[in-house]
Amino acid sequence: MTTPNKTPPGADPKQLERTGTVREIGSQAVWSLSSCKPGFGVDQLRDDNLETYWQSDGSQPHLVNIQFRRKTTVKTLCIYADYKSDESYTPSKISVRVGNNFHNLQEIRVSYLR
Repeated sequence: MTTPNKTPPGADPKQLERTGTVREIGSQAVWSLSSCKPGFGVDQLRDDNLETYWQSDGSQPHLVNIQFRRKTTVKTLCIYADYKSDESYTPSKISVRVGNNFHNLQEIRVSYLR
């Protein structure tokens, strides 16, 4: 999502999109996962259904890679995580890294969810 102003934490991204505050740009990117169980991949990660989700199937770290075809400015990243629903699969840490390719990624943000 992109936005010209700071988006308040906990804001509903769909409501912000409806009001024109943000614009969803994830469809312009190529998404890949470090691993996933069958039926729990990119499609489930990206759909608007809170009942579906990505479930990794491999050793850590578990990665979501989002690559844009051209240089793209991303000002807001919305991630839904529900620790109360399934604490065993909810990440405890999310690291956001940016770069021109996979080999020069720089960590710009770390969030601890627990």
